[in-house]
Amino acid sequence: MATVNLTAETFEETVAKDGIVLIDFWADWCGPCKNFAPIYEQSSETKTEIVHGKVDTEAEQELAQQFGITAIPTLMAFRDGIPVFNQAGALPAPALKQLVDAIEALDMDEVRAKIAEHEASQH
Repeated sequence: MATVNLTAETFEETVAKDGIVLIDFWADWCGPCKNFAPIYEQSSETKTEIVHGKVDTEAEQELAQQFGITAIPTLMAFRDGIPVFNQAGALPAPALKQLVDAIEALDMDEVRAKIAEHEASQH
């Protein structure tokens, strides 16, 4: 599957799905974004079971603001609707693969338990 352009209208619906959703926040004028694009595209072709979304921060400024994107490229990952990764900076292909492998290996029951524990301690 090739990358999917996400907008304010499609973002929530896309990340809420079961499975892994990677999101690349980028802009056309950003050199590192352009360098990262073919690496990200290759990942989308290799890992077809993972949604590879792209958010153009120029066209979707509200979405970028909503997620506090202050540097691009920023890569975010959601698994089963839960944000599990958020980091600015372009990744080389081996690091992106390592990240995807780590997200695939997450024990989501453990992640949900930690979230519940954290929320309980906030009250």
